[in-house]
Amino acid sequence: MRVLIADDEPLARTRLAALLRDCDEAEVVASVGDGDAALTACAQLRPDLLLLDIAMPGLDGVGVARRLATLPDPPQMVFCTAYERHALEAYELRAADYLLKPVRIERLREALARAQALRRRASATSPTLLAQVHGAPVRIPLTEVLYLTADDKYVSVHRAGSDVLVEQSLKAIEESMPERFVRVHRACLIPVERLLGLRREADGSVRALIAGSDATPEVSRRNLAAVRKLLRGG
Repeated sequence: MRVLIADDEPLARTRLAALLRDCDEAEVVASVGDGDAALTACAQLRPDLLLLDIAMPGLDGVGVARRLATLPDPPQMVFCTAYERHALEAYELRAADYLLKPVRIERLREALARAQALRRRASATSPTLLAQVHGAPVRIPLTEVLYLTADDKYVSVHRAGSDVLVEQSLKAIEESMPERFVRVHRACLIPVERLLGLRREADGSVRALIAGSDATPEVSRRNLAAVRKLLRGG
């Protein structure tokens, strides 16, 4: 698992990193000291697991968890804190585990195993698209899809890090999962949960804003009313 550590105490971060080196299949991708930095690192690095302190300056761990819970594919979260009083709130936020400091290696391994199992379960139940990667068929969880674009006979699945091709048409994908995608243009579909809003440009065109991507596909006049209705909750 790709692990991000967020704790305002440098010694606590160092100790967790040292413990993780003794845990199989765990890789520390970053270590940060506050909640805002944790959100930025999650957006950039897309870790599988966030080891999260609660009492941090500025945005605390609970605030971070609430923000991440709104994302389509949030990392699993394990709270690491010196206080027991936040345990109930942590589990209400669907944290995989709650560890009291000083964290013991046995409990950390248990938490990692639990987070891994929860992540696998979520991936198994997520709808997928069948793509071709280096000529081999690969199932792409819908939670990884940022948006889809059509070009000639293929459809490109745009996701963080790399794009892949699927042989299904946009129309076939849209018709098979109508509640999952919104068409913004004849050659572009966006997952409903990733559509953040619209932006009007100086030339009068309208662009779609996508969670997790800097891309801003143009919204056609034909589809603009339906997209606006969806954003209004209609």
